[in-house]
Amino acid sequence: MTSSALALADVLAAEGGEDTGFQAPSIAEFYPEPIASFSLLGIDFEITRITIIMWIATAVILALLLAAVRKPSIVPGKLQYLFEGGYSLVRDGMARDVIGPKGLPFAPFLGALFFFILANNAMSIIPFAQISPNSKFAIPLVLAVIVWVLYNWIGIREQGAAKYFKDAAIPPGVPIGALILVTPIELLQVFVIRPFTLAVRLFANMFAGHMLLVVFSLGATYLLFVGNFSIIFSPFSFLMAIIMTFFELLVIVLQAYVFVVLTATYLNGAVEPAH
Repeated sequence: MTSSALALADVLAAEGGEDTGFQAPSIAEFYPEPIASFSLLGIDFEITRITIIMWIATAVILALLLAAVRKPSIVPGKLQYLFEGGYSLVRDGMARDVIGPKGLPFAPFLGALFFFILANNAMSIIPFAQISPNSKFAIPLVLAVIVWVLYNWIGIREQGAAKYFKDAAIPPGVPIGALILVTPIELLQVFVIRPFTLAVRLFANMFAGHMLLVVFSLGATYLLFVGNFSIIFSPFSFLMAIIMTFFELLVIVLQAYVFVVLTATYLNGAVEPAH
């Protein structure tokens, strides 16, 4: 049999579902089959498993927030204490400390953003979900666009359009001769790179975390049932899956925090003109 025939046989065997060894996870998991499809104003929409996970995460965090404030008390219970602590972190550590005296009105938005991202990130380690909606680039991108619209609108409102765009294009203290190089870079950084990196940072961390968890979990199962001496390595892969789950828990909180801190930083530049 020729080498091309052998290659074709391998492809057909794989497509036919024969056991060809360990099957590594692929990006196909991030593009599940749609559960429902519809069109609205000529735009096609699909509801997938990941869409439903996002709805569930949002509904759960809303329910918990409402339960925490339904009967507030001076001596808070565990749930009230937990969410008050989270909101205080956003209000004091981000809205007040990062944005400054004008930051408190942004605290509700930053708080909502923080808890929304946190809840959706957490779905990556929740049984039967085990994937974060933020591991699909579209969702972090939408959040980044919302932030982009907000900080530009606030900057124009607070400083005036002419001054806002002038400060964005011409950083203070830059020699006139260098502006031909600096101005395009600054405009690109403020209006393109900021939202792009904001979205990519969240997406990439949740995507990579999911893939690592899947690799070690599938590896443990494969090594357990493949036979021969491979079974002795299965506990090590399972242990790594547990370790990576705890590491993912840290990433879940950290990425929600970083996204909101950067949002507060951009808002600070919008409400306070550069000096």
